[in-house]
Amino acid sequence: MKRSLALIATLASGFVLSAAAQTTTAPAAAPAGPAKIAVIAFQVAVAQTNEGQRNFADLQKKYDPKRQQLKVLSDEVDNLTKQLQAQGDKLSPAEQQSRAKAIDDKKKLLQRDAEDAQNDFQAEMQELYNGLASKVYDVLAGYSQQHGYTLVLDVAQQQNPVLYASESTNITKQIIDAYNLKSGVPAPPPGAPEPARPTAKPPVGR
Repeated sequence: MKRSLALIATLASGFVLSAAAQTTTAPAAAPAGPAKIAVIAFQVAVAQTNEGQRNFADLQKKYDPKRQQLKVLSDEVDNLTKQLQAQGDKLSPAEQQSRAKAIDDKKKLLQRDAEDAQNDFQAEMQELYNGLASKVYDVLAGYSQQHGYTLVLDVAQQQNPVLYASESTNITKQIIDAYNLKSGVPAPPPGAPEPARPTAKPPVGR
């Protein structure tokens, strides 16, 4: 009994859709007959929409100059370290200390700049994801209502209750196609690098 209650609680905290979830009017009556269930990899769906691929690729391009700057600084630290190791026995203690301090200062600068850039990148990616995920969710809700799904579970979550699902219940591609059609954003050109995928949770019934 406890196992059943735990499973129900887990399902209830998952990605649940109903015909009345997106309305402000009185709840609609539950459809007659057995429940119709589907699964979706929501984060994958968001990232693989044409708009998602375009936006995340643009974000990566935006940070390319910063990545190059960090690489230059990293290479400089490596070269200075190798020089100190190679010439250490030929330098006076004072010179060794001076060079070691200069290397340490550059390492600290590199670490601080890298952390700042990573935090800024993640914050912008999260903002992009949240805005797009909200729109993809609207398409998902409409698609689920149209096709009579009473429950949609997100199998992309690290802790999800789905142990098995037939491929026929997976509507990830259908939602990607439906969103691409609605957004009108063209597919990325062939050979374009795959953008990094964001890690975030889908919005649940607003």
